[in-house]
Amino acid sequence: MDRDSGAGDVAAGLDLQGLDPGRIPVHVGLIMDGNGRWARARNLPRTAGHAAGEAVLFECVEGAVAVGLRWLSAYTFSTENWSRDPDEVAFLMWFNEDILLRRLVSLDRMGVRLHFAGDLDDPRIPDRNRAHMQNAAARTRHNGRLELVLAFNYGGRAEVTAAVRSLAADAASGRLDPGSITERHIEARLSVPGMPDPDVIVRTSGEMRISNFLLWGSAYAELVFTSTLWPDFGAQGLVDAIVEYQRRGRRFGGVLPAPE
Repeated sequence: MDRDSGAGDVAAGLDLQGLDPGRIPVHVGLIMDGNGRWARARNLPRTAGHAAGEAVLFECVEGAVAVGLRWLSAYTFSTENWSRDPDEVAFLMWFNEDILLRRLVSLDRMGVRLHFAGDLDDPRIPDRNRAHMQNAAARTRHNGRLELVLAFNYGGRAEVTAAVRSLAADAASGRLDPGSITERHIEARLSVPGMPDPDVIVRTSGEMRISNFLLWGSAYAELVFTSTLWPDFGAQGLVDAIVEYQRRGRRFGGVLPAPE
């Protein structure tokens, strides 16, 4: 399959058995885990796993467009990833820049709008990398077929802390009454204001935790864990996760309505 050929080719190869097109979630979050283990099993360097995983991410973008998903978020680099081997961190910095250069035209043609969540002012991020992210967001800002959020230098606790710090500064200056602060005020200060809460978060590789991803929005997200390593996941894996989500009943702290 040509992963750059567009959502049409990806859709043609998908098994949509069991997928209810009328109950597609609005927002799916992806924790893309297992690149290193995938590479190690093939006696390849970890960077080869990241390269394979990048191709799968964009196949999932094409699959998301094909099934009508409106928001897709992907955990591409966490605030904790800085502790990895310096050579791997340097590769990931370069790699993020490279995929924006190689994929931006295709994403724009598909009607994908790019957002970036995380601390992009971190001085450890190369200036060229930051410039490419800004350019990608600006170029695609008028697109509306799919909102793609790349969580880069992202941590859920850091995101909430930054939002609270911003509100505290407004309160200290008298611009905001502390007693009037609601959840909506915090949501408006998060990395991507207006982003809906994820309906489902998918994690690959068999690990069963959310690892500081979208902590605020994931309060009532359905969690789907799969033992598949991320480079083997693909667009079909995304469809299968949505089918699993559709099998569940979401209560939001209440009870399911009685069957008719």
